Amino acid sequence: MSLFDIFKNRYQQGHRTIAFPKGEVSLPARFRGLPALEPNRCPRGCRECAEACPTGAISTHPLRLDLGKCLFCPACADACPEGAIRFTTDHRLAVNRREDLRLGEDGLLRRAEALGKRLRALYGRSLALRQVSAGGCNACEADLNVLGINVFDLPRFGITFTASPRHADGLVLTGPVTPNMEEALRITWEAIPEPRIAIAVGACAISGGSFAGANGAQAGAPPWLPVDLYIPGCPPHPLTLLDGLLRLVGRLEERRGGGEDAR
Repeated sequence: MSLFDIFKNRYQQGHRTIAFPKGEVSLPARFRGLPALEPNRCPRGCRECAEACPTGAISTHPLRLDLGKCLFCPACADACPEGAIRFTTDHRLAVNRREDLRLGEDGLLRRAEALGKRLRALYGRSLALRQVSAGGCNACEADLNVLGINVFDLPRFGITFTASPRHADGLVLTGPVTPNMEEALRITWEAIPEPRIAIAVGACAISGGSFAGANGAQAGAPPWLPVDLYIPGCPPHPLTLLDGLLRLVGRLEERRGGGEDAR
């Protein structure tokens, strides 16, 4: 292929960067986003969904679901005989507090809010992040990397990833935090100058995910790491990541639906 053919092909492709957050978000029907719970359809004594869940994310009577443990697999929805659990295409999943990931009877999710005024002034237009994979399978890491391609173009919002923690404003954690990686995680965190922020990405970083309870893994972010943003998923979709990051720095307002049955 000649250089002319490359330029011609690129011209024919047109503009590839999505219009997010100004444009509408359209995800395929097979995408599994925010779960919708209907406790009134859950028969008393039935625990089929909870028993099918590989991470113990579901409790019954009353019906509850912990997004921090959820792998967004269809096991619970497939197992429920009454259809009390189903997945919508709402990609907006990020929250500020761990407890906000526990969906209750109303199924409402308290989405992430922006940092305080001082931190927004610092990071609202320029935010450098150091990512640490603390025993992850590379799925969350891959989707974080995808944010840099021209489709999502994360740098257009002033958010970038840096190789040095001393040049970073915050830390992004992926993986369940293995014993051998906790020290590296602590060293990285301590090397980031204050004020600094921490973001936990994926079920492993939030709760240990499918590795929770294993000898070689912890239950996600250690207690000494003050997490400012939790982004659930296994792995989170790039739009879920982008949505959470923009909410944190005050660059995204709630002004439209995010998918089927958006709440």
